[in-house]
Amino acid sequence: MYSNSYVFRYAAIMVILVAAALASVAMLLKPAQDKNVAIERMRNILAAANVEATADNAIELFDKYIIEEEALSPTGEVVGIYKNQKLEKGNIRPFEINLKEELYKHSKGEEFILPLYIADINGEKLYIFPMQGRGLWGPVYGNLALNDDFNTVAGSMFGHDKETPGLGAEIELPAFESQFKGKKIFDENGNFTSIRVLKGASKVLSADQLIHGVDAISGGTITSNGVSDMIKSNMTNYLEYIKKQKI
Repeated sequence: MYSNSYVFRYAAIMVILVAAALASVAMLLKPAQDKNVAIERMRNILAAANVEATADNAIELFDKYIIEEEALSPTGEVVGIYKNQKLEKGNIRPFEINLKEELYKHSKGEEFILPLYIADINGEKLYIFPMQGRGLWGPVYGNLALNDDFNTVAGSMFGHDKETPGLGAEIELPAFESQFKGKKIFDENGNFTSIRVLKGASKVLSADQLIHGVDAISGGTITSNGVSDMIKSNMTNYLEYIKKQKI
């Protein structure tokens, strides 16, 4: 019969050994996990530029179509540039910027930087703005691509972590995303309007305002509101940069 102290020591040793084994496995898997996360982000960025990529060709297509990555200050200054497969300005590749962390800094009144991606799609230059927001059950995110007029939407991509299937989760479907193409974020006087996601937008908005609105997801009001708020708050952070490009 084993004593209580023996059983306790044996259990403690086994816990330590299992924990060490799990930690080792996690360390070994981390590079592959990080690569998968990066590939998924590349696919999402390309999707906003209307380029469909798979896990197998995402890196190749990203390098082909994304001709420049920029890191921006709140005042719209370009503080980082990654181009021609090398860092030409700044101390961090814009793709490696954690947008969630930067937006948290912004909420605390601290200095922050924002990533921006410039794509060349068959001679047409697109500017892709990544976004982070909150839906009903968790984070929502996306990318909004503007034409070189910095006003007209060329494409969009939205995603989520925990939204309800058949309801809020439908923000990631082409039927929802395709509505944004051709919409404008500024009115004819140059005022920022963003793009509103409204229930029955095609019916409740006047003809001149419909260019700034899309129909919400049926039964997904809170998630739709989250997308609407995300676009407005995130694009507001890029307004100083956009103003500088229009000068």
